[in-house]
Amino acid sequence: MSRQNPLRYAIAILIVLIGALIAYAAFTTPGLSLFVWVAAAVVLAGVFAAASMQIADQWEKAVVLRLGRFTGLRGPGVFIIVPLIDTVAYWIDLRTITTSFRAEKTLTRDTVPVDVEAVLFWRVRDPEKAALEVEDYRSAISWAAQTALREVIGKSDLANMLEGRERLDAELQRIIDVRTEQWGIHVSSVEIRDILIPRELQDAMSMQAQAERERQARVILGDSELQVAKKFEEAAKTYQGNPTALHLRAMNMLYEGLKEKATLVLVPASVLDTMNLGTTLGLSALAKSVVEDDGDSRGTAAGDEKPRPPAVGEPGSP
Repeated sequence: MSRQNPLRYAIAILIVLIGALIAYAAFTTPGLSLFVWVAAAVVLAGVFAAASMQIADQWEKAVVLRLGRFTGLRGPGVFIIVPLIDTVAYWIDLRTITTSFRAEKTLTRDTVPVDVEAVLFWRVRDPEKAALEVEDYRSAISWAAQTALREVIGKSDLANMLEGRERLDAELQRIIDVRTEQWGIHVSSVEIRDILIPRELQDAMSMQAQAERERQARVILGDSELQVAKKFEEAAKTYQGNPTALHLRAMNMLYEGLKEKATLVLVPASVLDTMNLGTTLGLSALAKSVVEDDGDSRGTAAGDEKPRPPAVGEPGSP
């Protein structure tokens, strides 16, 4: 991998300029043929310096080969190589690198086609192995991640994939790390970004979830009715042993119903006899009395002094 090195180019240009000045002085001054050779030597030295000087960044390692054989790692900083003998085969980046990969139309264990997208976080731990054990470690780790993802999908059910992404992440990291360890690469983590399923299956799962919610709602409603029925049963037992409380409760219910405006309450006569509330005529008189009491209270507040007619059973009633 070749790269730009502005420092060596600057040094080479400076030395070449010095050699050019010496050569110009030699040609313009008679008898200075020796300076021509000096200028040529300076120019050659500048070219040699430009070819031998290399610079590696802080996060890089340079893999140096001498006549095709590995001699060592260089960097970071400035280092010297022998031109035409030494070559920099690779510049290895030691920082954490992210690689996105995906598996399309892969069948799960329950034969559901899914598209899965994931991100791989990795770094080169051993630059020598990354340069010598594999041709292109970046492509190799990408293919290894894709094959591992397809393998994990084929061994998992769709429900487990949707509910247990953390487990899939850990399994993928373990498989990929085992495969890339021999290349001097360490996998930091694997994260599944998205799981895409067919549209028809999405609609079916949505209907299933809706039906499950409705079932839970009906179960909750049934439990509530059961609790209410138990409370009514307890109240009935209480009223059964205390008739007076039952009569008071019945009268209170009738009163609450009669005092509302435009309210008509139909009560069977047998029920009145059972609750000892008197005849239907007495109940009508009670309703009329309640209505007239409400009218008198409103009339008095408005300044109306109209006398109230006697109720049924009072002196002067028809």
